[in-house]
Amino acid sequence: MVRFIDWYRQAENDLKWAEYSLAGEYYAQACFVAQQVGEKALTAYCLYKEFDVVRTHSLFRIIQALQENGELEKHAKELDLYYISGRYPDAFPGGAPFEMLSKEQAERALASARFILEELSRRMNIE
Repeated sequence: MVRFIDWYRQAENDLKWAEYSLAGEYYAQACFVAQQVGEKALTAYCLYKEFDVVRTHSLFRIIQALQENGELEKHAKELDLYYISGRYPDAFPGGAPFEMLSKEQAERALASARFILEELSRRMNIE
């Protein structure tokens, strides 16, 4: 059974989590969760297309495997920046993620996550 809808719904729920993190000024966490939204939404799309994508956490690599480009690629690259840097204290030469990532970065990350969700929702005919 293809469970793409479960992956998509979890991505939607994670977006709410990212929004709460942004509102609470947890910018590093918002950035990381936004990346997870994109990853789960792309996983849903791969399952929907019955495409066994390369096993990776890189949204850009998933986009490449799907032979996509354009706006999806742009937003995937934005979110890939936060997979490691939004979580690990040694991701930067100095400073913990919560000290390094800004409100503006979190807002851009959420905008990218929303774009990916909305675009893939349209493609999969999810209301």
